[in-house]
Amino acid sequence: MSAVRLAGVDGCPRLPDGSGGWIAVIVEPGGAMSAERIGDLAALLDRPDPPQVVAIDMPIGLPERVGPGGRAPERLVRPKLGGRQSSVFSMPSRATVYAALDDSIPEDQRYRHACTVARATSEPPRAVSKQAFHIFRKIAEIDRLLRGRPELAGRLHECHPEVSFWAMNGETALDLPKKVKNAPHRPGLALRRRLLAAQGFDEALTSTLRARELKVGEDDLIDACAAAWTAARIARGDAIGFPAIPERDGEGLPIHIQA
Repeated sequence: MSAVRLAGVDGCPRLPDGSGGWIAVIVEPGGAMSAERIGDLAALLDRPDPPQVVAIDMPIGLPERVGPGGRAPERLVRPKLGGRQSSVFSMPSRATVYAALDDSIPEDQRYRHACTVARATSEPPRAVSKQAFHIFRKIAEIDRLLRGRPELAGRLHECHPEVSFWAMNGETALDLPKKVKNAPHRPGLALRRRLLAAQGFDEALTSTLRARELKVGEDDLIDACAAAWTAARIARGDAIGFPAIPERDGEGLPIHIQA
């Protein structure tokens, strides 16, 4: 139990009206937990009773150039994850992320342009995956927020759910995926729910029903809970860092996955 309010945040598809692009699991100082959709991160951090420690499943700290294997955190965590290594993709350069954001350009052209910029800012030259491309807008939201308000970097921390579950599972990689062919994999979801339940996350919070009520994927809700678990470890000073001492990008933002 933490003495401060915590949050775990994961990205999710926006609703048809364009709202709610994030799912947040809030943990109160007394241990009560709730889940909600939020429209933007600044609104969460600027509440009258904001979470003081937020762990988010999204890259923070963007390199100017990328070497083999991506950023140091990505290179360090992949060997821990066994068959789940593919869930950790290499983050491209900051220029690549911003090259993909002009909505006046058709998506296929933006993707090709982002790949061109990625190849020009990586060694060896490497394009970006469609999976990475589709979260660039959320990555840019975090980047703009922290560059404009660097004091928030002490409250907003990067995590990765599969690394959190690795730590939660006795530093052992999970042997079941959350999805197979982009569909929910029930055994993998059940395994993660059991791990979360052992850490005090009520089954009603992580349930299929709650995900449907929030109109989010079950995996997104479960990942936000895993992020909240990591937020508690960060607040207590128990989190494991990859690397142990954060690197910094050209804007001074930390490049660091915690679990």
